[in-house]
Amino acid sequence: MASEELQVLEEFIVQNKLKITKQRRAVLNAFLECEKHVSAEELYNQVTITDPKVGLATVYRTLALLTRSGLASEMDFGDGQKRYEHRYMHGHHDHMICTECGKIIEFNHPLIEQLQEEIALKNGFTITSHKLDMFGLCSECR
Repeated sequence: MASEELQVLEEFIVQNKLKITKQRRAVLNAFLECEKHVSAEELYNQVTITDPKVGLATVYRTLALLTRSGLASEMDFGDGQKRYEHRYMHGHHDHMICTECGKIIEFNHPLIEQLQEEIALKNGFTITSHKLDMFGLCSECR
């Protein structure tokens, strides 16, 4: 397990007067091993392979902790289920979501980032965060 992420989670849990449990560690470990946009149910299926005692409610609660601690980002791509991705030590990126097969393509383009900054500056706006999700058809579904 990545010790840096575990340290972030443990510090967050202690600050919030919660307990670090074996189950929370198992959920964090499974989350860190997953390099895709994962739903709680998908993560639950992954966790129970190594620790069948972990319940779905524990996965949901731990994902909420991971999100609040800055280790995960919660995404809603309009398919009726929230998905989570790594946030800690990962660079900013945007998403293209296929409305046919659900494929998610991550991308980043400096020109898009520059235009957003210019538009914000022109309007006296300070960006604190942003996301760009584009919906359409991937090359396989076209």
